[in-house]
Amino acid sequence: MPINVGDKAPDFELFNQDAEKVSLGDYKGKNVVLLFFPLANTGVCTTEMCTFRDELKDYEGLNAQVLGISIDSPFTLKMWQEKNNYNFPLLSDFNREVSGKYEALYDVFAPGKFDFKGVAKRSAFVIDKEGAIKYAEVLEDFTKEPNYEAIKKTLEEIK
Repeated sequence: MPINVGDKAPDFELFNQDAEKVSLGDYKGKNVVLLFFPLANTGVCTTEMCTFRDELKDYEGLNAQVLGISIDSPFTLKMWQEKNNYNFPLLSDFNREVSGKYEALYDVFAPGKFDFKGVAKRSAFVIDKEGAIKYAEVLEDFTKEPNYEAIKKTLEEIK
């Protein structure tokens, strides 16, 4: 069953790039921009995360914490974070549990090319201070980026 605007955001606990446990509950009282991305060190994922890195002050000004989630290991995420100077946590959903809870998991990623199973769909969720989903975008086409303006507009409305 897909996640819809108005639903309570599924809680989770994952390891970040520094092998520290992070949960959604850690950010209660703050808006959260939750970003699922397919794979570290790939073109569109790097562009997307660099966009959030470069605009992080805008999101902080809207009382929002940005969190990136992929199926990559914490070790891969750490190297990628250092390479690109990401200034927000990257979380490892290596066991694919959280991506599944958010209905953000491809059955087959890049069919006919790689046919990888269980890769996170590029998705963006805005979660308000009380833990409700205020924006949900799950992209079927992994070459597309999320709607940055719609994310900011939603944060502006709930600020």
